[in-house]
Amino acid sequence: MLHVKPENLRGAANICSANGKHPLAAMFGADETQHGGGLAIYCLFYNKDKRDMDVIKAEFDPEGDLSYPCLTSLFPAAVWYERELHDMFGFIPVGHPDPRPLVLHESFPREFYPLRKRYSVNHKAVGQREFNMCTAEGEGVFEVPVGPIHAGIIEPGHFRFSQAGEAMLQLDAKLFYTHRGIEKAVEGKTPEEALHIVERICGACSVANTLSFCQAVEKLSEVKVPRRAWLIRTFALEMERLYNHIGDTGNVCAGVGFSPVISMGARLKEYLQQLNELIAGNRFLRGLIVPGGVAYDIDEAMLEEIEEELKKVKEVYADMVHIMGQQSNFLNRIQTTGVIRKQTALDLSMVGVGARASGVDRDSRKDMGFGIYDELDFDVVTEPNGDVEARIKVRIGEVEQSMELIRQLSYLLRVDNTELKVDLGKLKTLEGAWGISESPRGDNLQWLMLDEAGKIDRLFVRSASYPNWPALPIAVQGDIIPDFPLINKSFELCYACIDR
Repeated sequence: MLHVKPENLRGAANICSANGKHPLAAMFGADETQHGGGLAIYCLFYNKDKRDMDVIKAEFDPEGDLSYPCLTSLFPAAVWYERELHDMFGFIPVGHPDPRPLVLHESFPREFYPLRKRYSVNHKAVGQREFNMCTAEGEGVFEVPVGPIHAGIIEPGHFRFSQAGEAMLQLDAKLFYTHRGIEKAVEGKTPEEALHIVERICGACSVANTLSFCQAVEKLSEVKVPRRAWLIRTFALEMERLYNHIGDTGNVCAGVGFSPVISMGARLKEYLQQLNELIAGNRFLRGLIVPGGVAYDIDEAMLEEIEEELKKVKEVYADMVHIMGQQSNFLNRIQTTGVIRKQTALDLSMVGVGARASGVDRDSRKDMGFGIYDELDFDVVTEPNGDVEARIKVRIGEVEQSMELIRQLSYLLRVDNTELKVDLGKLKTLEGAWGISESPRGDNLQWLMLDEAGKIDRLFVRSASYPNWPALPIAVQGDIIPDFPLINKSFELCYACIDR
């Protein structure tokens, strides 16, 4: 970890990025005043060469100046992180192009920084925050507000379109309506007590969230997780990717009312979630992964049933993909729609399907080598065009790869007889550790530090949706407003993951 003064943070980050070779993975704050420190900003950069994270820490006097030269002008990916740092801790990024609140809306008072240790839930603050939507102006330009309450059952988000006719000139998105304060809620809890909360951050990414958290916990121990536990963890992660990708293939078609494919995708997703229930006793694979290993085994009978069902799923999914490819009207809607250029994806440090559909070869299973992925044979699926069709194609390719990974894991599980779980022993305290996993939407990153008593002092959660949401307003520019649902669903971004 590199320690720098606040005024040197920008320069150190520029060096750490190696001229963009090492993308920004996350920025977050921490209040370390209760154990002799100050307020700190951490910057994490992917280092694919070392298969590790380069970490920078800038420490501030909590009673002094909390300003620093903003990083957003160097790394556009920092734009949300720096706004959240101001909301939660009061850090001031000097020169930031968009200093509006991000997480805390108008209903929150000024100078209320909830992730500082001295701020309690009963803290009394005064004043009111301001939030103004960004819109375009000019003759013939009008606004279309959508949300935050929607006609369906999706979570709240407000979208303000500036239009000329049907063409979308600009989109401003206001999210974080149901922020739950999870990072604050787990403070003072043991990792075991927090596990139940972490795996419920998002239903669609339960395995990924839990696995990232458990990896961070395990890095604070000298004990190695058993091989069989990693086989089962990886099996669950690929099952989670499978049901999400197949369901999302159908969901994209909901953006154009392509009903037969919507129904086929929903039916296949249901079959897969029933297999999840066979493995873990619930449809979201909760309770399976625990610090030190896994809570349940996968036996021969389960493997046989899963293999038989996956054969049927594979056949129906192939039919579903064939139907989509035969509909010229559908293809016309998805081609050259919602384009994200490769450079934009790199600038925003996008992850997962969103990045790989724009030609960015980024996958933490290959790049960071966590678990046993180095022993498995699979390809990273990329597409060059960055449009809705490309994002669909990446999912289709990844379904095939996940099917093959599950086949390999089934074989390895049949021949492995190691333990399911080990006791981690005494964990290191006052030392940060990160964990990462590749969720269906991209890599899920978490940072954990325990206090002297072994309880959580700071947990930072960065879902895959977080770096991809800022790309949506860029993707819609120039397209027509009826295509917004289609573009939005092609990213399949999560509200719950950022409302942590």
